[in-house]
Amino acid sequence: MRIKKKIIILALMVFLLSSICAVVVMAQADTGDVQVDSVKKQAVEPTETAKASGISGFESFARQIVGSGLVDLYIQGGFVMWPMLILVIWAVATIIWRIVALRYAKINVNNLLEKITPYIEENNIDEAIEICAKTRGPVANILHAGLLKADQGIEAVEKAIEGAGILEMSFLEKGLVALATTINLAPMLGFLGTVVGMIRAFQSIAAAGEVEPTIVASGISEALITTAAGLAVAIPVQLCNNLFVSMIDGMVIDMQKGSEKLIETLVAKK
Repeated sequence: MRIKKKIIILALMVFLLSSICAVVVMAQADTGDVQVDSVKKQAVEPTETAKASGISGFESFARQIVGSGLVDLYIQGGFVMWPMLILVIWAVATIIWRIVALRYAKINVNNLLEKITPYIEENNIDEAIEICAKTRGPVANILHAGLLKADQGIEAVEKAIEGAGILEMSFLEKGLVALATTINLAPMLGFLGTVVGMIRAFQSIAAAGEVEPTIVASGISEALITTAAGLAVAIPVQLCNNLFVSMIDGMVIDMQKGSEKLIETLVAKK
């Protein structure tokens, strides 16, 4: 229970930090628009002092954290970058949560089996149960569930292990849906931004009545930025998702190994 609370707190901290960064970027976007309007009205070249005075504390913080280049690209990407940012926050919080949870769940199965097997062979089931109860991870949990039914026969032990295994698998696979959603939605949002950018480019051509590179540059730039952003989000999240699936597969093998060893020991004891 304590470790679950720690994981939840950690995820909330990451979400809060990411939300602050989002507010910072929003402040940067608003400040940038105000600066452009001010320059147009004054019709003079801004000095370095004026630029510095127009930068808020939030904007300065955002540029220091993520870099001025990324902030500028975020602004140029248009409205599609906002849901993209939400996906990033969601994915980062989920990845950190899963790393902590899966690392905590991983144990040395051989060491655990070496501890409890002698007690089972000596018919000291209570001691083996206590050892499993004090050991973290899904392997210890399914062995604990099986040992609790040891006095009811092998069939009851197998059913208890099967039920506990289903619960442990649901815990291990938590968060994978969120990562899969991010992997699928990020490129789709990027393509949406591409379409929106091209629409703006053609609207600019229609309004000007002629084709000039400077007229369509803004729309095409927005289209390319959103496409790149979608891929930049999806690729590392896909890598993390595959890593988690591999870790879960390894734990499933450990669970199978531990349960088979427990059944063999109980059968040999009789």
